[in-house]
Amino acid sequence: MATVKELSKYVRSKNAGPFWVTMEIFCDNQENYEKIKNSPNITKEKIAELYHTDPALVKKFNVDNIMVIKFSYSRPVPSGYRYENDMHSGQQYIRLAETEV
Repeated sequence: MATVKELSKYVRSKNAGPFWVTMEIFCDNQENYEKIKNSPNITKEKIAELYHTDPALVKKFNVDNIMVIKFSYSRPVPSGYRYENDMHSGQQYIRLAETEV
């Protein structure tokens, strides 16, 4: 099976304020966008599992007109917390990018 990074053009993660992380999957063709968007392995529940959060706190947005799938989830601790190891959440996308579609 192909991974998200193999089917997408670009995957990124970033802060969405001090309490949320956002990850975006950008696609450059409709076929791959639909594969990722409709994959039973790319869901709110899978994001919750990958990032150790409550599935009820994960939001998924499909932006069809620009072929982007976006996930937002609540951070376990606020950005800048004493033992925070990725303050800007710039490295969080890797687990998602390596997930099989």
